[in-house]
Amino acid sequence: MTDKNIPLSGIAGLKQNWQKDLVSGFIVFLVALPLCLGISLASGVPPMAGLITAIIGGLLVSRINGSHVTINGPAAGLIVVILGAVEALSDGDPMAGYRSMLAAVVVSGTLLFILGRLKAGRLGDFFPSSAVHGMLAAIGVIILSKQAHVALGVKPEGKEPLELLAEIPHSIAHMNPEVAIIGLVSLLIMFVLPLFKNRWVKMVPAPMVVVLAGIALGHYFDLEHEHKYLFLDGHEYSIGPKFLVTLPENLADGIVFPDWSKALTLPFLTAVITITLVQGIESLLSAKAVDKLDPWKRESDLNKDLSAVGAGSALAGLIGGLPMIAEIVRSSANINNGGRTGWANFFHGAFLLVFIAAFPTLIHSIPLAALGAILMYTGYRLAAPGHFKHTLQIGPEQLSIFTTTLIVTLATDLIIGVFSGILLKILIHLTRGASFRSLFKPNLHLRYDHMSDCFVLEVHDAAIFSNFLGLKKKLDSIPAQAHVRVDFDKATLVDHTVMEHVYSYKEKYERAGGHFEVTEMGHLVPRSQHPHAARHKSKKSKSAVSL
Repeated sequence: MTDKNIPLSGIAGLKQNWQKDLVSGFIVFLVALPLCLGISLASGVPPMAGLITAIIGGLLVSRINGSHVTINGPAAGLIVVILGAVEALSDGDPMAGYRSMLAAVVVSGTLLFILGRLKAGRLGDFFPSSAVHGMLAAIGVIILSKQAHVALGVKPEGKEPLELLAEIPHSIAHMNPEVAIIGLVSLLIMFVLPLFKNRWVKMVPAPMVVVLAGIALGHYFDLEHEHKYLFLDGHEYSIGPKFLVTLPENLADGIVFPDWSKALTLPFLTAVITITLVQGIESLLSAKAVDKLDPWKRESDLNKDLSAVGAGSALAGLIGGLPMIAEIVRSSANINNGGRTGWANFFHGAFLLVFIAAFPTLIHSIPLAALGAILMYTGYRLAAPGHFKHTLQIGPEQLSIFTTTLIVTLATDLIIGVFSGILLKILIHLTRGASFRSLFKPNLHLRYDHMSDCFVLEVHDAAIFSNFLGLKKKLDSIPAQAHVRVDFDKATLVDHTVMEHVYSYKEKYERAGGHFEVTEMGHLVPRSQHPHAARHKSKKSKSAVSL
């Protein structure tokens, strides 16, 4: 793509691309509506909370963020964090827990805004990939463990993820048949509809088809009215409005203000830290992932994006909303349907606002089981077996970090899970020969080779995830559009995270018109056949050859 092909931004971008962005914004709205409702309910808060966040993410954050085609709103990855915060702060009163959680969202959003202003966007490169993916897989399992019961129409007795997983067979045996039919049909739609390649079928988002089918089945089973009946095994089942989404009569009634009475308690501070950590990591990783999908390969200003997401979350928390991130599923839908600028995000928020203001009764007809099925599919995508296979292909130590993070997260919480994965990775590096000194400070030497007209960055000792920021800082100091060679000939250890980041940096640098080489690491033994596998020093050594 040439500079002339890149869509304009601001008002000029609106004039140039409003038709494509309007259409894409409408399609994203169809995807976002059921997801916002489902994420809210799964988080233990009123369904209006997720809608408030998506509307602010569209109307406000789209105008101040540093990205181009991302869609901002509530995310499935934050369900576990929000639900845990609500339960920890509730003292037996879910509404009180919700209002205290809102205060934590305001503080967390403010912290993210400050971190963005302090240029903390670079911290997205610190966390090891396997630990982050393990965290996301754990979130997927937790979502599945909770929403399976919703889709079956059964209220489980357990609360912890492992308890909920163990209770699924009991819920299947005691399911509410009519609710379970809605859940099963909805789940089938989510899995089967994406398999159709017809472009007309693909234009209709699967979540919206689920909502329409769920509303139809809900009317057929008369969920609007309370009634009871006996099933074949003699058990009595009840059907009624409790299995449907409930929204306030008007928008003003959906506004809830935070409660600051627990602001200095340990559960509150824990909630702030957890929300900030998960929201910050997901925001940065999602923005970087969406940049790779952008047809014009535009790069987000991660610092500006982090501040914008923080400001939007703080505002959402002040009026009853959830924290937000740049959400990958909705952003992918935006790109696939022709979205070109941040105005698609704006239009998606505007459509949500108009819809809930004009058609609140239609939302009341959506069965909870349908939303539960949508989230079950989302959870499956996060924890699909393919993630385990892909991680193993990178190297067995990566799988150990991935599974450790996943298991510890399920057994404890997200913070302990992520840091257990980080700690395991550090221990693996130490056993492979990394020194304590190299853990956070890389041994680098940057010089200019006049003979080859090339900047040479020599990497000595260990190049690992925890010292990559220093390596990246050196690379950033080199002028754009130059000739760069990263020389690993004197390195003893290069981990997967560094390999992944260096080749991503190479792609970005060359796209900007520079020339970037990475020397062949013949003296280092790869942990697998994967091109980005971790490598450590062997007894035999080869001279470096440029790739």
